Amino acid sequence: MAEKQKLNPALKLVLDIGPLVLFFAANAKFGIFIATGVFMAAVLIALVVAYVKTRRIEIMPLVTAIIVLIFGGLTLILHNDEFIKLKPTIIYVLFGGTLLGGLIFGKSFLNVLFDSVFDLTDEGWRKLTWRWIYFFFALAVLNEIVWRNFSTDFWVSFKLFGVVPLTFLFGALQYPLLTKYARSPERE
Repeated sequence: MAEKQKLNPALKLVLDIGPLVLFFAANAKFGIFIATGVFMAAVLIALVVAYVKTRRIEIMPLVTAIIVLIFGGLTLILHNDEFIKLKPTIIYVLFGGTLLGGLIFGKSFLNVLFDSVFDLTDEGWRKLTWRWIYFFFALAVLNEIVWRNFSTDFWVSFKLFGVVPLTFLFGALQYPLLTKYARSPERE
């Protein structure tokens, strides 16, 4: 079987964060409604570029794109920015809930997503999954607090300059767990 094509890490970062950067820039210059349209287009372009480079579409970006298109479309059609502000909450709850559902049924979906990146023991996958569940639910609550209590411009800035660094920091803080529960050849 042919090995799966992988994206260059720099390109993957651009495809993951690029639409959010464009959303931030368009909001600053044109406002939330134009920014929402730019965000929708950028998310679709990122999906297409990833597909062209790898000949497959990963599930998380696909789910995110579908939700962006639905809630972005509602934002534009109804001219109500609350829909695009709810989008992150729904994505975080969906991801956290999916991970939780997997654990309830005895499956770590993180293992499925990151199996080629990390080789952890079952206990390591379980602990890592619980941590990401808590993190996603915390982000959902945080998004609700920010969009309901602060200006739209603050919320957009927080998504780029708050959530992105928090996610990178949280991921980096998992390094001790990843090393502690790494599957070693002598354990097999």
